[in-house]
Amino acid sequence: MKFIVSSIGLYSHLQAISRVINSKNSLPILDCFLIDLSEGRISITASDSETTLTTSLEVNETEGNGRFAVSSKTILDALKEIPEQPLTFEVNMDSWEIQVRYLNGKFSLMGRNADEYPDTPALRDEAVNVTIASNVLLAGINRSLFATADDELHPVLNGIFFDITTENITFAASDGYKLVRNKTFAARGEEKAAFILPKKPATLLKNLLPKEQGDIQIAFDGRNAVITLENYLLTCRLIEGRYPNYNSVIPQNNPHKVTVDRVAFISALKRVSVFSSAASSLIKLHLEDNTIKVSAQDIDFSTSAEETLLCQYEGTPLSIGFKPTFLIDIMNNIATQEVIMELADPSRGGVMLPTEQEENDDILMLLMPMMLNE
Repeated sequence: MKFIVSSIGLYSHLQAISRVINSKNSLPILDCFLIDLSEGRISITASDSETTLTTSLEVNETEGNGRFAVSSKTILDALKEIPEQPLTFEVNMDSWEIQVRYLNGKFSLMGRNADEYPDTPALRDEAVNVTIASNVLLAGINRSLFATADDELHPVLNGIFFDITTENITFAASDGYKLVRNKTFAARGEEKAAFILPKKPATLLKNLLPKEQGDIQIAFDGRNAVITLENYLLTCRLIEGRYPNYNSVIPQNNPHKVTVDRVAFISALKRVSVFSSAASSLIKLHLEDNTIKVSAQDIDFSTSAEETLLCQYEGTPLSIGFKPTFLIDIMNNIATQEVIMELADPSRGGVMLPTEQEENDDILMLLMPMMLNE
């Protein structure tokens, strides 16, 4: 079996899908790329048995068809330093020896029998199909991914919840402390449906989608999803289980409304949080007469800090505690110059909103407070 392929083209495709491969695999064959030559194209697959990513590439001067597996680390390291030029692959399908020739050299390595490579699961007949624009999907993942959990006890929280209706699609994520609800009216389903996309395939999509244009097809059943991009096919196992009712935890009556400059607020949080106690990691916000006082202290080391910022606030004085890293995360994921915080009392979650919603978007973030020792 023989084919000629562009060195940069092959390397960029291999590198893009190599993120799927785990550093330690239960099956040794999963350390490899699966390469399948058929009708003048090669399809290249990487998998960790739960997530599989496939891409394809045009090749020239092919002889024969077939498939083989090759060590991902070896082939990536070998191609890394080869500048743009044609590479000639010759594969002995009996001994699995692979010889690669380039302009002023060659290298040979051993491949493996591709029959050992696990099959990608097929979707059941009752699979649901959804079409969503690549930029809408990317925005939904970007805004939600940071709020997902790493929780072995509650695995449903370890992914992004896609809540699909005939009017909109909501991307929701929560780790029990922070919650993101990103509703988009730029996409909808033909029926009511839902699935939980695990963190790993969501991260892969976050890296692949910026280069995509046009629409993305998502098909899913109760166990797996197949996401079709222009140049890639992602198949992944979904998180099974019932996602919590995220709308029920969002407080509705929040009389205390604050509008503050987002960048200035983030800077103040970063400076003041240096002096918070390592044990509690607590920062206190005190609101009064168009000012917001950000303070922290560590009694054990006799350190403290406070800063006062101007804001729009005309309610009764209120003090509330938050974990600064979570609050900074939320502020970094809201795009507007100013941000609105809606608060009810020190024991209920604070609702964070952009001052202006983008077209077709309804973005809401929630952060649970920490108890103040007063």
